Amino acid sequence: MKILLIIGSDELLSLVSENIEPLGFEVIRYQHVLKAMDSIDEIDPDAIIVNARDFPRHWKTLVQFVRSNYSKAECPVIILTGPTFSVDNASKAFYLGVNGIVSCDLSRPSELDHLQQILHRYLLLKEKRRTTRIHIEGSRDVGICAVNPVTKSLILGEVQTLSTTGLSFIPGDTAPLYHLKENIELAECSIRIGKDFITPICRVVRAGVDMSLEFIFLPEMDRIRLDNYLEARPLQEHRRS
Repeated sequence: MKILLIIGSDELLSLVSENIEPLGFEVIRYQHVLKAMDSIDEIDPDAIIVNARDFPRHWKTLVQFVRSNYSKAECPVIILTGPTFSVDNASKAFYLGVNGIVSCDLSRPSELDHLQQILHRYLLLKEKRRTTRIHIEGSRDVGICAVNPVTKSLILGEVQTLSTTGLSFIPGDTAPLYHLKENIELAECSIRIGKDFITPICRVVRAGVDMSLEFIFLPEMDRIRLDNYLEARPLQEHRRS
């Protein structure tokens, strides 16, 4: 699948690309709106992202041009916005046929989640990671406790990302990580998700101050609890905001 990025900033381009390429997209980048419009028929993109902050006058022209040839289902258009993007502009964007609006401050994990969720909503993504990670961002209703199988030390940590296939977390103390290496199994592991606990058997994917674990066994009831939590979390975050 091809996604057209119309972004002026190289830094923002890198941030967007590294977070959407794993979803199965071939990234095509243009730095000028009019040149991109001339090439849209040839590119035939599956989705378009344009940074309205870089092109405050031309993004509307682009959306109108795209919608004259492609429906919202055929080619989703997402605009990235800055802090000065007004409510009036947001209303105009949706009136013109924009599929979603995301802050261009993609250093915030919640905005990256929002961007991926919009793409998931309109496209059947060929995601290489097999699942979208949810950024927890220091939430107190998610936590992990595991036993080091070598030293029997207790490992506690702050969960950073969570998905149906695994998680990443920052250990509270590195001492209990002694002797932990990639591919070691953690048979004694408990993860708190909201009011529930799940007890997967995990495999160490990455060891150190930024730990990553893969679930290699998860009881059926625990899988249902995890799926329910992941599905409900975006709604919970919306209510909190």
